Amino acid sequence: MIDKINIRVYALCIKDNKVLALHEEYAGDHLLKLPGGGLEFGESTLECLRREFQEELNLEIEVKDHFYTQDDFLVSRFRDNEQLITIYYLAEILNEEDLLILDPCIEKTEWIPLEGDNPFPLPIDKRVFDIAKQKFLN
Repeated sequence: MIDKINIRVYALCIKDNKVLALHEEYAGDHLLKLPGGGLEFGESTLECLRREFQEELNLEIEVKDHFYTQDDFLVSRFRDNEQLITIYYLAEILNEEDLLILDPCIEKTEWIPLEGDNPFPLPIDKRVFDIAKQKFLN
C-alpha cells in the first residue's frame, strides 16, 4: 500500500554541452544520478536544491529556471510504499572551484556529454537527460 509521497528536487547543471552527474551508492546499488535530493518539511523546492548542493558538494548554485516536473505516477525504486514526485531545475554552479564531496555515499562527480548515449538508470533522470539533449543540442 502506498502511503507516503516523496518529493525529490534535482538540478541540471550544464556546461560545454555536458551535464553534472553523481556516482552514488544508495541502498546497495551504484547509481549515476543528477544532483539533488529530498524536500524537507517546511522548505521550498529552491531552498531544498540549494541545501542539497551545499550539504553534498560544498557548492553554491543559482537556480535559473524550472526545467521539468514529472507528471505521471511513479513508485520509489527503493521504498514500495512511496510515490515519487520529481522536479528539475536548470542551475548554474557559482563556485565550481570549491567542489568537495561531503556526502560519503557520493563516490565521484562526472560531466556527462549530452551528445552521447543516455547513461542514467533511473527512469525520470533518463527522461530529463533526453529532453535536455533535444533542447540544448538542436
